[in-house]
Amino acid sequence: MKLIKKWRDISAALFEVCILFTALFAVTQRLEMAIVFGIADVAIFILLYRQNRLLHDASLICNNQIFCVPSASIVAENCTAKLILNETVVSTFGILLGSKIYKWGCDGVRGPRLKEVKLDKERIWLAFGTEDETRCIELLHGMTNKQSVLEVTQKLRHETGVTAIITDW
Repeated sequence: MKLIKKWRDISAALFEVCILFTALFAVTQRLEMAIVFGIADVAIFILLYRQNRLLHDASLICNNQIFCVPSASIVAENCTAKLILNETVVSTFGILLGSKIYKWGCDGVRGPRLKEVKLDKERIWLAFGTEDETRCIELLHGMTNKQSVLEVTQKLRHETGVTAIITDW
């Protein structure tokens, strides 16, 4: 989330600088340069808007956290895996992997949904997506006793409606 916030702040600063230069060139009647910086204003404003949306989604996920783990592996349908070593937050509305957001349950009936959750002694697998594409995220959960696992599965069922499958306990 820190990286998302940092990029939002950089985008806001660039937007302010571009507006300043646009106004400066417009006042000094250098219209070609004012037009160029005006176009840059629009592009940077779009970037700023997107960063604000990402920050909003990240804060929504962090504020509705179910559990947090230190690392994750992302597996797509083609079975390629990618290791993420940033803190991972699992929420009612999605997953925040460092600065990458995977959302579910936010985009209506046709949007991505959490489909399946499996737990064993070391890992938790979350399968989510649409009818067309499914992603699977594997997390090292670090829970050592069955009581904490049961609490997480109960919270997952209550918050998302998905019942977790517990194996090897």
